[in-house]
Amino acid sequence: MNKNDVKVTFGGNPVTLVGKEIKVGEKAPDFTVINNDLKPEKLSDYKGKTRIISVFPSIDTPVCATQNRVFNQKASELDNTVILSVSNDLPFAQKRFCGAEGIDQVITLSDHKDLEFGSKYGFLIDELRLLARGVVIVDKDDIVQYVEYVSEIGEEPDYEKAIDVAKKL
Repeated sequence: MNKNDVKVTFGGNPVTLVGKEIKVGEKAPDFTVINNDLKPEKLSDYKGKTRIISVFPSIDTPVCATQNRVFNQKASELDNTVILSVSNDLPFAQKRFCGAEGIDQVITLSDHKDLEFGSKYGFLIDELRLLARGVVIVDKDDIVQYVEYVSEIGEEPDYEKAIDVAKKL
């Protein structure tokens, strides 16, 4: 798999992202991931809506948990928008977390099986088989309108900037 030029660190140490770097203005590639019921879901299943893809390494870390809580809370501010939270966690862990935390406005999806999202959007960390942290917003016409690769994986994304973009779509 090809390395991309996105520079991120994990705990201050550089990591290698593989897959194609996604950019604003591009047509969003479709991808298949697994939902909490172990069924495949695609980005195209939500066509006609604005899609916020919240990307994170693992639901069992404090920053990732916060990211899901914040987007769950922000979801009520958005019309015709779905928030897809994607990690390489097993669907069982995602389902457990959402149940325990009352997360009911975001859809957690697992890329662990085929790494298709991570590869097509350039978020796959080569050294760890985890996804880097970030946010991608795809409009109802499948065009990427916002991309954030968080430069230090242990830091949170810019929620306000992402939400502002989504509200304008």
